[in-house]
Amino acid sequence: MIVKLTGSKFLKVIRMSTKRLYLIILILAIGCQHAGISANDTVFAASATSGAPSNAKPDEQLELNKNSLLTDPSEQIRVKAATVMLDSENPVSRKVLLDALKDAKNSPARIAVCKAFIEARLSKKLIKNTDDFISPLLGVFSTENPEESQLAAEAMLIFGYDKIGQSLEDITKDGSKPVKMRINAITALKLRPDKGATISLIRLVDDSDKQVSAEAEKALRSLGIPVGESPYERWQNINELRGKSRDEFLRDWLIRQETEMRNLRKEMELWQNKYLSALTREYDGIIDDAVRGNFLKEHLGSSEARVKLLALDKVYKWQFASGKPKLPAELEPILLKLISDPDKDVKKKTLGLNILRRMDSAGPLLAQLESESDDEVKIELLDAIGGACSIALSSSPAKITPEIRKQALGVAVKFLSEEDTGKARKGAEVLRKLLEPNGLKGEELEGYLGLFVERYNQQKENPDSALRRELLSAMADLCSPRSVGRIMAAKLFEPLFIEALSDGTDFVRETAVDGLIYIEKVGALKRLRTAKFFDDPSEILRKKLIDVAGEVGGKEDLTWLLVKIGSNSEGGPAWQAMLKIFDGSDTATLKEWMEKLTSSESKTALPADQKIAFLKKAEAKTAGEAKMLETVRKKLAELYEKTGQFEREAEYLNMLYKADPTASEKEVILPKLLDAYLRGSKVELATELVIECLAKKDFDNAVLVSIDDYLSKPSGADPNVVIKALSGVKLPEARPNWQKWLKGWTDRLSKSEEAEKLKEADKAKKA
Repeated sequence: MIVKLTGSKFLKVIRMSTKRLYLIILILAIGCQHAGISANDTVFAASATSGAPSNAKPDEQLELNKNSLLTDPSEQIRVKAATVMLDSENPVSRKVLLDALKDAKNSPARIAVCKAFIEARLSKKLIKNTDDFISPLLGVFSTENPEESQLAAEAMLIFGYDKIGQSLEDITKDGSKPVKMRINAITALKLRPDKGATISLIRLVDDSDKQVSAEAEKALRSLGIPVGESPYERWQNINELRGKSRDEFLRDWLIRQETEMRNLRKEMELWQNKYLSALTREYDGIIDDAVRGNFLKEHLGSSEARVKLLALDKVYKWQFASGKPKLPAELEPILLKLISDPDKDVKKKTLGLNILRRMDSAGPLLAQLESESDDEVKIELLDAIGGACSIALSSSPAKITPEIRKQALGVAVKFLSEEDTGKARKGAEVLRKLLEPNGLKGEELEGYLGLFVERYNQQKENPDSALRRELLSAMADLCSPRSVGRIMAAKLFEPLFIEALSDGTDFVRETAVDGLIYIEKVGALKRLRTAKFFDDPSEILRKKLIDVAGEVGGKEDLTWLLVKIGSNSEGGPAWQAMLKIFDGSDTATLKEWMEKLTSSESKTALPADQKIAFLKKAEAKTAGEAKMLETVRKKLAELYEKTGQFEREAEYLNMLYKADPTASEKEVILPKLLDAYLRGSKVELATELVIECLAKKDFDNAVLVSIDDYLSKPSGADPNVVIKALSGVKLPEARPNWQKWLKGWTDRLSKSEEAEKLKEADKAKKA
């Protein structure tokens, strides 16, 4: 509730600032006008006669105009009637207008006549006998209605100050007049960029009536004119004004108004920002989605563009908020209405909403496009039409009629043919969206597809490559699997894609590659498998080539892909492409490449993880070839040892150990396997291996050295745990050599622990 009250106060301040800004703009416009023309009324014809004959008979049309002015509920019609009668040569029309201004009981008619005068002045329309209206307009100042008096003051701007200045001054100085009338006359003086008007306002500051004095001071301050702290200072200011020429006065006056206008704009901006911040806090504090929906409904209908933009921003964020239900349905008609909002930014923000494309909006969008005059908004409208039609056509059944689709196609074709490349690009994009789904006859589809070829050929010599790329992109998408007419499109567009491969612009070549890949990947790779494209200046194109090689390439592509290994951006994709090719390769190819990739003499410095990935594929492929499988597993064990993956190393050494190797091979494998178990903290498995060996004979080989090396520099299992496990081994018969080594390890570990204790004790004493 507090926030709402605060927001209401903000609105009040904003409205006040807006009114002040409007007044300053009006005064500034008047000043500019007066600075450029004579003080005499050159715009309006001089009065030829005074008054209008009372016996003139109105014709039928005049009677209708009179009734409209005096009784019609529509202000627009009342103003129109007053304008027609103001232009009329019939003296009775003049009398109707004069009587309306004198009728204090018919405020709407008075206002309409004043607005007709204002419009006439702004359009510089010639009006005869304008002096007839001086007295009636001055009489309006006796009203209590501020709108009437303000409009009367603006209407009287048709007269030069030399004609009405004295009358205005007389009203303001006459103490017998009602205070309200005197104040209304001050409002009229304030609109006048004239020395006489300004001097009159300065004198009125010392008026005996406090309300009049305050209003005069307020008027001067609003104009940026010094008021003066005393009657003497005001007298000095008046003398200074009298000493200035008319041009000097107007120059200073305009400068003051421009300064005041800038200050008012800053002030209004400040309060608008505060108000918008208050609205944001209010919205963010709402938990209930239904209440949030009502908030958005209210503020999307605001008369203020910035408030609508804030609400639209909240709608935009709601679309993508996780866990939120879809937007309330009652917002849809409001959003559709905003596509024709007077404010350009509101229209563009609305057209950017994803929800608009999911609504039944194609018809209203097309209607707005037909009446829209702003080119930027037209492009946004076309984009929204394309999105709305695309989503509707993708439904089954389609949610738009063939007529709407045809109308949208016509608009897209029109944009495609525009000289403006921005419009043509958007036309191409939308036409593509409309052609991808089913629903068009073959001859219709072919006709529309042919327009792309025609527009592209027109664009070949144009330096604007962006449109060529956009056209190629649309054509490529029409060749993709999601396009119903892809076969027909491929036949028409493939020659253009091939030709575009020689284009000097990177992204044109890149898009041409997309098109060829969509048509047929194998054929595209065959065409692109040349050094020219391997080393194309475009990194994007090179990566596209690598990707398609990974999808449909063969062993003939491995050599050039290998060259890419090690480069910063292409090495990873090239390696992945090679792995995909290896998936489909025979064992002979894998054997050949195993030497190239993993041998110590290899010129390719593959990192260990890539070597492992390759060897894992080779392992899976060579399961039936024992000799090659053994080689693969040996290499994997070595790589796992180098990379510290001791469990995996032990896994592969164990496979080799159990594969019935020769005695000499076992002697090589056994110490490595035992070391891998210990470094992988697999003490139980290490112990079992020791028991298995000791059951056959006493140790006198490299196994003892392996254990000794580990205990000298342990980096896995705890040496105490290892010694304890090995000491608990039950032997079937004496194994003196083993017992000797075991005692040596036990003594060495004990001494090491004693030394560590003494060291810690010494530290404790020093501390």
